[in-house]
Amino acid sequence: MPQPLKAGQAEWVTSTQDASWQLQDAQGIAWKKGNASTVVDRNKPLQTIEGFGTCFNELGWTSLSMLSEYDRFTIMRELFTPGYGANFTICRMPVGANDFSRNWYSYNETEGDFEMKNFSIANDYETLIPFIKEAQKYNPDVKVWASPWSPPSWMKYNKHYACAVPDAGLAEQYRNGLAVDQQGAEGSNMFIQEEKYFKAYALYFSKFVEAYRKEGINIFMVMPQNEFNSCQIFPSCTWTAKGISRFVGEYLGPQMKGIGVDLMFGTMERANTLLTDTLLTDKLSKRYLEGVGFQWAGKGAIEKVHTDYPSLKLYQTEQECGNGKNDWEYCCYAWDLMKHYLSNGTNVYTYWNTSLEEGGISRWGWSQNSLVTVNPANRTYKYNYEYYLMKHFSHYVRPGAKRLNVSGEYTNMLAFENTDGSIVLVMQNKENKVQSPAIKIGEDVISVELKPQSFHTIIINN
Repeated sequence: MPQPLKAGQAEWVTSTQDASWQLQDAQGIAWKKGNASTVVDRNKPLQTIEGFGTCFNELGWTSLSMLSEYDRFTIMRELFTPGYGANFTICRMPVGANDFSRNWYSYNETEGDFEMKNFSIANDYETLIPFIKEAQKYNPDVKVWASPWSPPSWMKYNKHYACAVPDAGLAEQYRNGLAVDQQGAEGSNMFIQEEKYFKAYALYFSKFVEAYRKEGINIFMVMPQNEFNSCQIFPSCTWTAKGISRFVGEYLGPQMKGIGVDLMFGTMERANTLLTDTLLTDKLSKRYLEGVGFQWAGKGAIEKVHTDYPSLKLYQTEQECGNGKNDWEYCCYAWDLMKHYLSNGTNVYTYWNTSLEEGGISRWGWSQNSLVTVNPANRTYKYNYEYYLMKHFSHYVRPGAKRLNVSGEYTNMLAFENTDGSIVLVMQNKENKVQSPAIKIGEDVISVELKPQSFHTIIINN
């Protein structure tokens, strides 16, 4: 049975458009016994939360590197030190170039090198390795998983990192040099579907994991392809579900199992659950898959996948990335995303860009949001609204916490129980007026006044 809560032993923090992360007087939380119109059920805990995190991207490190050593220390301590700030515990990285890399690259561009004799992570010594090692200074136990955006270009039918030709209006510096007859399409295999290529690519993954291990970075899990349905102007590679299932079941799965690395299917960016079913019902691929990762339109598939495969781990792999404005409106949209994913069984929630220069422009001309924005002119930085939204969860909801069901009148909230029995309530008041919900937790009822247009986290100890 859950242990009773102790009235008055609570912490309360709020964020509004004008003031982020404001500690409130817990005496403002009213306690009583009885009934209430909103109920948090501690008796039937739901999914386990493994953690929250961000992504290690090249442009994240190059932007942070513009800052003074002290400012960079302040940010990394805030992001990664356990129990201090955001408390990030599980993060993503790319395998080779992605859309927020400095440029095109892979770890082996020697065509026909099926034995991976020329494999090298030399590029990453300039960016990704120091980025991750810096995080490890503050949390040596931070977990890292990885996925590629594109295999080496010579392993693809079009012999190019990209899949799509840019629109004619895109500025010259953002164009990718792809010819029209090199363009791929969703629903096709751009990876060469031959055994020697499959074997070489599985070996490529293995070499990547082993090279990072030598640097003291343990890649505990991989996914085979970022957004395998998306034909993009930046590094990307479309696959059919059948093609990627063959790669996973016959080559990548056995290779990763042999070196003790977990494998999940992803990332899924379509709402079509049949794509997931192809791998999860195949007799070979399903034996290696521990779960599925979802992002973007993949949010439309997560509910059914969780219902059909309740024992699978589910990762939200990439927070939708905005337009570089980092405004309050998008932060409120991000709340809806977090609520949707976590309400549908997600075990891990991942933000996308850790840090970007002002405007958030990628190598290929895409402006995106980030947790931290760096001003390159005066070498200053700021935390954005979405950083504080993430912190409303990650600072208090610890690995091992269970999500709790919320029912009744006020459900614009999520509830969790940590392994020590403490209860975490994360709430939004999206109205332009004060709301004062009464929430029943066990035998206790708490009521609290929520400012207009605000986020709140309340942690209650037992």
